Amino acid sequence: MASESNHDILFEPVKIGPKMAPNRFFQVPHCNGAGSFRPGAQAAFRAMKAEGGWGTVCVEYCSISPESDDTPHCCVRMWDEGDVINLRHTADSVHEHGALAGIQLWYGGGHAPVRETLAISRGPSQMPSETAYQNYCHECDEDDIRDLIEMYVTAAKMSEQAGFDYVEIIGSDSALPTQFLQPMYNKRTDRWGGSFQNRARFWIEAMAAVKRAVGDRVAVGTRIAIDNLLGPAGLELEEGLRFVELMSGEGVLDLWNIKIAYFMEWGNDSGPSRFFKSGYQTWASKAVKQVTSLPVVGVNRMTSPDDMAEIIRAGEADLIGAARPSIADPYLPNKIREGRTDDIRECIGCNICVSQFNQEAPLICTQNATAMEEYRRGWHPEKFEPATDPGSVLVVGAGPAGLECARVLGLRGYEVHLREAEDEIGGHMRDVMRYPGLAEWGRVISYREGQIAKLSSVELHSGSGAMSADDILAYGADKVVVAVGAHWTTDGLNAVEFGPIGGADASRPQFCTPEQVMAGKEVGDRVVVIDGDGYFTGAAMAEMMADRGKQVSIVTQFMEVAPFCENTLEGPNLQRLLHEKNIACYPLHWTESMAVDNSIKLSLAFAYRDGSHIEMPPRTGHSPRRPGTETTDLECDTVILCTARKSNTALFTELKSRKSEWADNEIQAVYHVGDCHTPRFIQLSVFEGHRLAREFESKNPQYPQPFIREQQIWGGETYPKLA
Repeated sequence: MASESNHDILFEPVKIGPKMAPNRFFQVPHCNGAGSFRPGAQAAFRAMKAEGGWGTVCVEYCSISPESDDTPHCCVRMWDEGDVINLRHTADSVHEHGALAGIQLWYGGGHAPVRETLAISRGPSQMPSETAYQNYCHECDEDDIRDLIEMYVTAAKMSEQAGFDYVEIIGSDSALPTQFLQPMYNKRTDRWGGSFQNRARFWIEAMAAVKRAVGDRVAVGTRIAIDNLLGPAGLELEEGLRFVELMSGEGVLDLWNIKIAYFMEWGNDSGPSRFFKSGYQTWASKAVKQVTSLPVVGVNRMTSPDDMAEIIRAGEADLIGAARPSIADPYLPNKIREGRTDDIRECIGCNICVSQFNQEAPLICTQNATAMEEYRRGWHPEKFEPATDPGSVLVVGAGPAGLECARVLGLRGYEVHLREAEDEIGGHMRDVMRYPGLAEWGRVISYREGQIAKLSSVELHSGSGAMSADDILAYGADKVVVAVGAHWTTDGLNAVEFGPIGGADASRPQFCTPEQVMAGKEVGDRVVVIDGDGYFTGAAMAEMMADRGKQVSIVTQFMEVAPFCENTLEGPNLQRLLHEKNIACYPLHWTESMAVDNSIKLSLAFAYRDGSHIEMPPRTGHSPRRPGTETTDLECDTVILCTARKSNTALFTELKSRKSEWADNEIQAVYHVGDCHTPRFIQLSVFEGHRLAREFESKNPQYPQPFIREQQIWGGETYPKLA
């Protein structure tokens, strides 16, 4: 099939300086955890985007100097010949599929933590960094400023040597150019500070120098947060547009890459779907289009081709910028071009990908289990090795893991019977997508349901009731995959006491688990949510109760409510939400005791109420600290227990215990995947179902096969060589 005519505009070429982008799909710079250190993973990950139809594919932010070291975070570097060699492989791999290869040059100034190199970064003014403790830059003099501009030039030349077609200077995310431009960072009184023209000078001169050095052969652009959403304290839209107009008139660049927000709250740019829907940044690129004739990239977490085409036709952007949608589906452009829009694996905006960067780990994706596995495991998101001897497989449970396992097994040629006890498929995702702001997470299920419906090799039976071990043994399948999920514990099992909460019992009317609330169990007017999980459930349950008019408190042992949401960039807005909905928060607290009658009286203990000094040596049978006794009292009608999940192990355990009966029933093997194996993030359940199906013919697919590890081997050549 061909693309619908109203999408044809997305496949028009766009001239960017001396280069021609083959279409309007622009994968903006984003991190993947490979940097320059895992060249195979970096190249294969980016090449998959190019193969899938993205016309311009960029690596992540690229450090241009040891003074701009972002350790422990992993980015690409352009410091020496070794980086040129490694990144040339990425550029070459992208070129193999006809796309332009881009790189983003980064100097962090006062925000570079330099924890590996121990260098001293330079910046416009010596201010304490808001991003790193005890982090200051050296205030530049004229010689320093010339050095910094030359660093950009040198890195641009090295990028050209590595084969990149597009070089971008990043000024957004509080990088050095923005530090010069914004008065909140720039306190200078010389020609590099004070007036707007003086503050703009560094950015313009750096761009001019790069343009002179490589601009007749390489496209040159910049990325700016046109409004960092700080109000008068930061860069506001009016001044941002004034800067765009000024720089465009200088003739020093070929493209504008537009975003919003600043680094400390970049969740307002890479907005999670809990708070931001597709299209939330359109106003920014639209405003820039009105003051420049240069091509403009706009980012919006777009997954709808109709919305993309409308943005172009309306003159609100020239190129569709994307990071997360290109991770969820590297083949998104090709699917649009081929008229297969119902096959697009849409981003759900959960930001689990971003959470990995914030934890210094390689990228993962809830929707795309093959992300960052292209090189180390050899996986392709759209291609599956046919099984040499496919048989029949019974998959029990149609949650995220079971659906993904059945889908991949079906694509590989197995005869799959997918059985779901409930009338609706989706497992616990049916509840998750009902939480405030999380409706888009339902795409995890709807995508797989739609794909399975197209597979004649997979039969889906829902509403069939829970299968027993006898049912499974008699079913007639060659192999069995158990994917029956997990449940929230009814006794408040937690990692504070390493046991249940005394008195907690969700069989009683005063206590609920999240599943019970979703199933309609009555909740009183005064609610306490006890959250030992630290991710979205406790906070989302508290919000849901507040929206129902309840008086809500949330108790957690962590330093803040839902601390993992800091990694997914939901944290700041989530804390604001809890405050504006009058949800009382008790971080660093846990239940010491509960008196249960018609209501519940909780006595909360502060996590660090015991003394700060330790008795040495400690006495047996005595606490080594001075015991604290102070408590905080709460009274409520209902306690919702979001403390821990436990795998539903009974079915798999019984099947294993009856292994002697397998042969008589012609069963070759039984496996378990997803939460019934171990409760994990949704992405990891999807990944496990995918991996098991990919490796189904291995000696024991329950356990992963080895993958390629990219590492320096002792005795190999090093870069650079020391004098």
